Amino acid sequence: MREYAVVLLTAALVTFLSTPVVRMVAIRLRMMAAPRERDVHVIPTPRGGGVAMYLGVAAAVLVATRLPALQRTFEDSQTAAVLAAGGLICALGVLDDKWGLDALTKLTGQIAAAGVMVLLGVQLAFVFLPVADIGTLILGPDVGVPLTILLTVLTVNALNFIDGLDGLAAGVSAIAALAFFAYSYNLGAVGYGDVASAPALLTAVLAGACLGFLPHNFSPARIFMGDSGSMLVGLMLAAAAVSATGRVDPQSFDSAATVLPLALPLLVPIAILFIPFIDLLMAVVRRTRRGRSPFSPDKMHLHHRLLSIGHSHRRAVLVMYFWAALLSFGAVTLSITGGRAELLVAIAVLLVVGIVVLLSPRARRAAREARAAELIAQRQRSRAEHPTARAARAAAVRPPPAPADPAPETQPADAGQVLR
Repeated sequence: MREYAVVLLTAALVTFLSTPVVRMVAIRLRMMAAPRERDVHVIPTPRGGGVAMYLGVAAAVLVATRLPALQRTFEDSQTAAVLAAGGLICALGVLDDKWGLDALTKLTGQIAAAGVMVLLGVQLAFVFLPVADIGTLILGPDVGVPLTILLTVLTVNALNFIDGLDGLAAGVSAIAALAFFAYSYNLGAVGYGDVASAPALLTAVLAGACLGFLPHNFSPARIFMGDSGSMLVGLMLAAAAVSATGRVDPQSFDSAATVLPLALPLLVPIAILFIPFIDLLMAVVRRTRRGRSPFSPDKMHLHHRLLSIGHSHRRAVLVMYFWAALLSFGAVTLSITGGRAELLVAIAVLLVVGIVVLLSPRARRAAREARAAELIAQRQRSRAEHPTARAARAAAVRPPPAPADPAPETQPADAGQVLR
């Protein structure tokens, strides 16, 4: 565990120190995010922070190669595969941060980076489906390769979609990485593999890079991670999910009498990445129903909805942090403890607290609107009961007076009469 703490701190320190340098370079190269209608920031902000995050990841992996306790991590090629694919997708993100690539070009680059990662050794080997007695499905290359690429591309775009508020993507990614680390480390600790494993190392260095970048990115952000950062984080989280899920056959768990332990290797990655995935799914459904491209931007993401119901910028980010931590660490804790009753009660209580916090601005706004309507009604009643208002109403009801008889008309005397 101490070795993982060392690599995590290394990634955090290198990322934290290199981010100001990357920021100055981004300003010099005019890699600036100008405010748009759907954006929250109001001044041009440099992007490209993913370069600093990749430097932190690479430095931490280099330190890990010098630690004897982590030497077994490099017995396979998974770490090198993620490092190579991460460099490729980070470079693609830098190009997008600078010139703004179209959606098809980015999608092609994402598929290429995911293909490099798969070819170098990261591949989903089997999947357990706890329904209809299907059990474990052994995936050959013809199924495992495209499925791994699909999962990677989905995760990359899911992280890209939630990168809409200062500090949101970095914080949620750090939480997800720490949850994946706890899950992977526990699998090794209880005998399913080794504690020195590729998914544990990858998630530790990713968590460190995100935590080192967060002080520069939290509201008000001085630099954005950009597509170079969000796509890098998505690729590394997808690699961690594939590696951690494929380390052990779920049917080999000791507590195979219940469905929950068998389903946890499938449910844990879903729970950890639930918020990015649900935002991605809602965006695709929303845009396709309107006849638009799934990649066309809008202002209806989850963080935008939090702002619309009354949360402040920072409060919306913290609410997303809370839900990400509750879902990810709740699932991991269930996998470690086996789903004890007191844990389920604690998760249920936290769910209720989260819902109350989530909806509290809407309730406060409804209360303010009801109070304002009541004050308006009181003013109207006060005006209506005022003596002047009653006199005005009485005057309006009283019938108007009858018109007076017209005076008899007098004929003017003719000239002759006047002369007489």
